[in-house]
Amino acid sequence: MKKRTKAAKPSHRLRKVLLWAGGSLVALVILVALAFKISPWPGALVIRWVFTRNDIKSSQALEKHAPSVPITVLSDQRYRQHDTDGLLDVYFPQNVTQTSKKLPLIIWTHGGAWVSGDKTNNATYYKLLAAEGYTVISADYTRGPEKHYPTAVHQLNDLYAYVQTKADEFHADTGKIFLAGDSAGSQLSSQMAAIVTNPGYAAEVHIAPALKPSQLKGVILNCGIYKMEALIQPNPTLPKIIGWGDDVSVWAYTGKRGKADDPILQQMSAYYHVTKDFPTTYITGGNADPLTKVQSQPFADKLQTLGVKVDRLFYADAHQPALPHEYQFNLDTADGKAALTATLNFIKSNTQ
Repeated sequence: MKKRTKAAKPSHRLRKVLLWAGGSLVALVILVALAFKISPWPGALVIRWVFTRNDIKSSQALEKHAPSVPITVLSDQRYRQHDTDGLLDVYFPQNVTQTSKKLPLIIWTHGGAWVSGDKTNNATYYKLLAAEGYTVISADYTRGPEKHYPTAVHQLNDLYAYVQTKADEFHADTGKIFLAGDSAGSQLSSQMAAIVTNPGYAAEVHIAPALKPSQLKGVILNCGIYKMEALIQPNPTLPKIIGWGDDVSVWAYTGKRGKADDPILQQMSAYYHVTKDFPTTYITGGNADPLTKVQSQPFADKLQTLGVKVDRLFYADAHQPALPHEYQFNLDTADGKAALTATLNFIKSNTQ
């Protein structure tokens, strides 16, 4: 019978290396954890990476639905001097260049939790809108945490001023403007519409609006945020990762750790600043989007109590398929197509 040989003990030097490696790994984990706690940058970059992947997939899926009508695209128009983020893209039907006709203008502000997104995301969607006889502008703005609120608000106001100087070149009727957006872009577009139509609010935000209320013919809001404090209040029905992402996004955009009673959150929230003069509104959200019941539906209700005309597109809880955040960009589904049709009907009915 063979004797069992004892496993060789690691040498003294090897034990030192193993202890150092184990200690270094623990130290690295601690440093990473601290980095996520003391700065919004690590979390914001994670969110940006995830969102960018989703945006690429969404944009690629949309391409097969491109309109048959030729669309002229003017890319990377600088709307703000000396601002590397102050760029926009313009879309309009190619045949309009042969006329002096001006088209109703849709200014779309992209989403991305204020830390992600790009003006080229969902470009096919903008082409589909343009193909129906509109000029569409998709704009970039500075994302957090590179810069904080209210940077993007001032950028958008400057964009509105710039567009009016380029109305002929863009074939845009600046007397018929629709402010549109998705997700964080809906928050920004609703806030800008409130600034334009509420002088007291404009003064509070220290902005002289570039647009007059009479120029706004409507607001188009998809899956947005209108009460910022609700975004950072814990929701036990949702996975913790969603709450973490919301907290980080608000932190990155505002530059401060979110507290529900922070006055800056109320200032950013259109819900508290809309008046009876707010433009007629189209608003939608999917039944599986956690923002719909706490953001979109209450905002639609608030506008209606003020006497603002609201076109709502919401779905029963049991609706199938369940419609997630940003469902409107999925034109492979009947509901995505219906949302596009509803959007176009809204624009048409408010430009006649």
